[in-house]
Order: sequence, then C-alpha cells, then structure tokens
Amino acid sequence: MIHATLFLCTGPDQHITTKRDLMTTKLSRFLIQLSFLVRSEEGQDLIEYALVVALVAFGATAAMGTLATKISAAFTQLTTTLTTTIT
Repeated sequence: MIHATLFLCTGPDQHITTKRDLMTTKLSRFLIQLSFLVRSEEGQDLIEYALVVALVAFGATAAMGTLATKISAAFTQLTTTLTTTIT
C-alpha cells in the first residue's frame, strides 16, 4: 500500500528535487492515508482534526517560501548597507 501511495503522489517519471517538493509529497501521502481512514466510521473526529492540521501545515509550508525570500532580501540589504558604511 505504501508503494501505491508513493506512486500516486509522485508519478512514474517525476523526481523530488527540492524541500518543497518533498514536503508536498509527504503531505500528499499523509492525505491519501487519511482518506483510507475516513472510509471507516471510527475516529471521525480525530480525522477531521487531522485534516485541519494538514491544511494548516500546507498553508504554513506555502507561506515559508515567501517569508524566506523576504528575509533573504532584508539580509542582502543589510549586507550592502554595512559594506558601504565600512568602506
């Protein structure tokens, strides 16, 4: 079942190249496994909470790219300012 899940998430000829791809793949695997659990009626509340957590994690992962870019730009500007001031 794990091999089928991996195939469904990445496809036969796709490769994981970045941390974001890896996170997306792991999240996809998690959601597929969760969908198997949803089919049974036991633990419905737990599954609903897990889906909310997965959604929040996915949103946080998406936001990290933008945040990382802004932090990098701030440090680049700081480096430029310090270099100009020192010389």
